[in-house]
Amino acid sequence: MDTQNTPIHIKLWHRDFWLMSMAGLLVTMSVYMLVPALPPHLLMSGFKGWQVGLVMGVLGLGIYMFGPFCSYLLQRYRRNRVCISSMIGMVVCMAGLYYTDLLPTDRGRFEVLVALRFLLGACFGLAQMSLYSTLIIDSCESFLRTEANHSSVWFSRFALSLGPVGALLVSRLLGYRAVLVFAGCLSVVSFLLICMVRFPFKAPDEHMRKVSLDRFFLPSAFPLFVGLAVFTSIVGLLFSLPHVEEFYGMLMFGFFIALLAEKYAFADANLKSEIVAGLIALGAAVLITFTGEATALHWIRPVLVGFAVGIVGSRYLLFFIKLARHCQRGTSQSTFFLSWETGMSLGLFAGCTLAGRHVDVLALILVVLSLIAYNFLLHPWYIKHKNR
Repeated sequence: MDTQNTPIHIKLWHRDFWLMSMAGLLVTMSVYMLVPALPPHLLMSGFKGWQVGLVMGVLGLGIYMFGPFCSYLLQRYRRNRVCISSMIGMVVCMAGLYYTDLLPTDRGRFEVLVALRFLLGACFGLAQMSLYSTLIIDSCESFLRTEANHSSVWFSRFALSLGPVGALLVSRLLGYRAVLVFAGCLSVVSFLLICMVRFPFKAPDEHMRKVSLDRFFLPSAFPLFVGLAVFTSIVGLLFSLPHVEEFYGMLMFGFFIALLAEKYAFADANLKSEIVAGLIALGAAVLITFTGEATALHWIRPVLVGFAVGIVGSRYLLFFIKLARHCQRGTSQSTFFLSWETGMSLGLFAGCTLAGRHVDVLALILVVLSLIAYNFLLHPWYIKHKNR
C-alpha cells in the first residue's frame, strides 16, 4: 500500500487539479441552481416572504455545522472520502427537496424545507472546506499554492453564473422538480470526479482534537470576514431579485473582464485599488436598478456586478492568505468561504423577506458604508497586520 502523501505536481494545471477544480465548479453550481428556482416556486406554493427568506438563508447557518470537526475528520479519515461523503449528502438533500413537494404546505412542509436546506448547507460547507483547504492545496508544490487557491476559487465563482442560467433554462423547459434532479446530478458528477483523483493512503492521527478551529476559522481575520460578508450580502440582495437568463449570462462576461483587469489594469496598481474599484462598480450597478431602464438593467448591470464580484473576491482571498501564517493557509481558505457564503445567505434572506421592496435602497446604503469602512478602517488594519 502506498503510504506517502498526495503526489506533488511541478506544474499547476495537471490532470488532478483540473478534476478537482471541475468538481468544485459542479458542486457549487448545484447549490446556486436553487437561487433563482426555489423562491418563486415557494411563493407560488403559498409561502410567505419571511418563510422563503428563511429557507434561502438557513443554508448560511448550515455551513458552520461540520466546521469545528473538519480538521479531525480530514486527519482521522481519508481526506477524499470525507469530501465524497459530503457530496453524497448533498445528493440526499436534493432528493429530499424533490419529495418535499409532495407534502401539504400546512403540514410540516416549511419545517422540512428549513431542515433540508440547513443540512444541504452543512454538506456543502464540508465539501468546500475539505476540497479547497486540503485536497487542492496538498496536490501542489508550496510555491504554487497561492496560484492554486486563486485559480480554483475562480471555478466556484463561475458557478454563480452557470448555475442560475442552467436552472432557469431547465425550469422553463421541464419545471421546478427537474432543476432539483439536475442539481443532484451535478453533485453526483462532482464526487465521481473526486473518485478519479489518486489520493494515496495517509496514516490517521489517533490523537487529534475532535473540536478545533484548524481548517475552519481564522480568528485574526475577523475584520476581513466582516468586510467580505457585507460585500457578498449586497450581491445576495441583488440575486434575490427576479432575473432572466441574460442577466446571469452577462454576469460571466463581467467575470472575464475582471480576469483581464487583474492581469493588466491592476497588475501594478495600488493595493487598495481593486476593492475600491469593485465597490464603485457594484454601487453603479445598484444605481442602475433605480433607473428602471430595460437595456441597462439586463445588459450593463450584470456586467458591473460580475466585474465587482470577480475583482473584489480575488483580492479578499489574497488578503486572507497573506494575513495567515504558512501553516494556516487551509484555515484562511475556509474562512474566506465561510465569509462569502454567510454574506450571500444574509443577502438572500433579507431580499426574499422584503420581497423586493426597498432592496435597492438597502443595497446602496451597504455599498456606501462598505466603501467608507474599507478605505478608512479595513485596509489600514490589513496593512498593519498582514504576515506576508
